[in-house]
Amino acid sequence: MTTFGYFLSCEEHGPKELVRQAKAAERAGFEALWISDHFHPWLDEQGQSPFVWSVIGAIAEATSLPITTAVTCPLVRTHPVVIAQATATTAALTGGRFRLGVGTGEALNEHVVDSRWPPLAERLEMLEEAVGLMREMFTGKLVTHRGRHYRVDTARLYTLPEEPAPILMSGFGEKSIELAGRIADGYISTGPSAESVQRFHQAGGAGKPALGGLKACYAADEASARKTVHRLWPTQGIKGEASQLLPLPRHFEQLAQMVTEDEAVNGSPVGPDPEVHAQAIRQYVEAGFDEVYVNQIGEEQDAFFDFYGREVLPRLR
Repeated sequence: MTTFGYFLSCEEHGPKELVRQAKAAERAGFEALWISDHFHPWLDEQGQSPFVWSVIGAIAEATSLPITTAVTCPLVRTHPVVIAQATATTAALTGGRFRLGVGTGEALNEHVVDSRWPPLAERLEMLEEAVGLMREMFTGKLVTHRGRHYRVDTARLYTLPEEPAPILMSGFGEKSIELAGRIADGYISTGPSAESVQRFHQAGGAGKPALGGLKACYAADEASARKTVHRLWPTQGIKGEASQLLPLPRHFEQLAQMVTEDEAVNGSPVGPDPEVHAQAIRQYVEAGFDEVYVNQIGEEQDAFFDFYGREVLPRLR
């Protein structure tokens, strides 16, 4: 049975609004939550970027839903030992309802503490070491580590959950997906690719969950929904490695000027037809994803939750 969840966007909304949306998602019938972890938004127009761990703490008390970061980068901006402590505390606070989603990150968020942005091969190496280090911290033992990328001196976590939080990994390219299959407890993607899910399973992820996420925009008419997507998420139409390499929102704004409305929408379900939204989600189910998370672009959050609760989620179930 597929789980359907809501994807909270820290790039668009402040902390109190995110907590409110989490409660609304639970009332609407969503069964789980994703939340993005950013230092900067992609564009100034999006306008927000709260510290995700504070927001998760508030959501943990406001809802009973499981929460997954989609995704945290434990490489540069925040040391993996600190992420391990945040994860363990959050898992203890939620009674086991938390999973740490990790990835190799973007210069947009990570360059704020180090202007050198490592190439992907090095970041994958760093991520593998970071995940191993965090798992060692989750044992509650005293950890001293002298690795290629990280140094840890006699560190121990005292606040721990009953069971360590699962670590899921985002991956798009072949090498990233194969690493996820080898080291992660689950796979995260934002595209309905059956090939990616199969590669994850073949690389060691058999029996582990695959989680997919997409953006949608409900509105009373399709034209206004398309405009909202083009205004807030033209970055969906930016191809290639730019999203990993550019350091500032203004750089994405410059590229976004070349993105058409059609390129921005880029397969996202938009408008008031529930079957359009249901069919976009079914693509993920058919591709083999065990959990699918939907984000509503724009300000019409309450209308979205009403629409999905009445029209879309019942179709999917």
